[in-house]
Amino acid sequence: MLEAKLSEAGLLKRLLDAVKELISDANFDCNEEGITLQAMDNSHVALVAVKLEAAGFKRYRCDRPIPLGVNVASLTKVVKCAKDDDITTLKAADDADVLTLTYEGKNSDRIAEYEMKLMDIDADTLGIPDTEYDASVTMPSAEFARIVRDLSNLGESVKIEVSKEGIRFVTDGESANGNILIKQSAEAPSKKKGSSSKRKDDDDDEPEDEEGASGDEVDDGEGGKKKIKKEKVKKEENGDSDVEMNGEDEDEDAGEFKPSKKEKGSDDEDEDEDEDSGSSKKRKKAPGKSGKPAKKAKKDAESDDDDDDFDGVRIEMNQAVTLTFSLKYLVNFSKSSALSKKVQLMMSNDVPLLVSYGFNQGHIRYYLAPKIGDD
Repeated sequence: MLEAKLSEAGLLKRLLDAVKELISDANFDCNEEGITLQAMDNSHVALVAVKLEAAGFKRYRCDRPIPLGVNVASLTKVVKCAKDDDITTLKAADDADVLTLTYEGKNSDRIAEYEMKLMDIDADTLGIPDTEYDASVTMPSAEFARIVRDLSNLGESVKIEVSKEGIRFVTDGESANGNILIKQSAEAPSKKKGSSSKRKDDDDDEPEDEEGASGDEVDDGEGGKKKIKKEKVKKEENGDSDVEMNGEDEDEDAGEFKPSKKEKGSDDEDEDEDEDSGSSKKRKKAPGKSGKPAKKAKKDAESDDDDDDFDGVRIEMNQAVTLTFSLKYLVNFSKSSALSKKVQLMMSNDVPLLVSYGFNQGHIRYYLAPKIGDD
């Protein structure tokens, strides 16, 4: 038996809207780890892979692997009957031919139940090999959507070039051409941090002067108390500088895509730093603690904050890559920007492009074969 409860129906709506124009019928494969979908478009040019992890559901139970064959257009119509904030429950018995969807309103006693007929779909799950890509580009999903939408008005294909200069999108149409260059902006966060640290230094100077002045006035009477208070202020300032140092180190690596499970370890390390006495020791340890565990832990624990602050492009490249793709498919892929504020493009010469959107409960990935011999 399958029972999967989502806290909001909006996620399912956005997910179906992103794939409904690429695939018509598909199997939602359910097992104890979660729900996955893998399907190719009719022309076998693009592959869609979706994963909803079991941990992201409000309640999840799957006694044995169950394939749910659905018509994506029909499922989309049923899901649109729910409000975005409705609690949604998917139920299916073993060997069932019906999928039950229940919508519960959060602020009312309204409960709606729908049944949808399932289909028998013969589709083999393709094994997607692990590939080491030559270039990885992380950029705002809204910017990517705008670029491919604008260029699709000019031509049918786009040439994507990744180099040290940045990522360039070029299209040659019958009546007009387009050339868009997006440069890497990894230095932007550090500049913001630098300006904020200057403000903190200015603020820190003021309390020290005030404290020193007040200490001189009552030096004979309450000098001991004032000295203790001044030491506390200095410790707090040192604590702030340590937090500032950690923030800079972590922001430099915010572009890593894979989450890490080392979050607890990084928290323990931060607590050890707080127990150290000497501010100079803390300043030396902070860069050392900014290794992979601390950086990846921030990515895992504060992914939402990273999404909110992320407004630039990060490029990791082993060698320059130039490939040409159909804009029609990229426009369809870009509809997943409703699921995530970031998109990652993974490219290697003569290898399908990987367009990946990660969200709280899982991911949606698209694979697109490049055009060959298209000048």
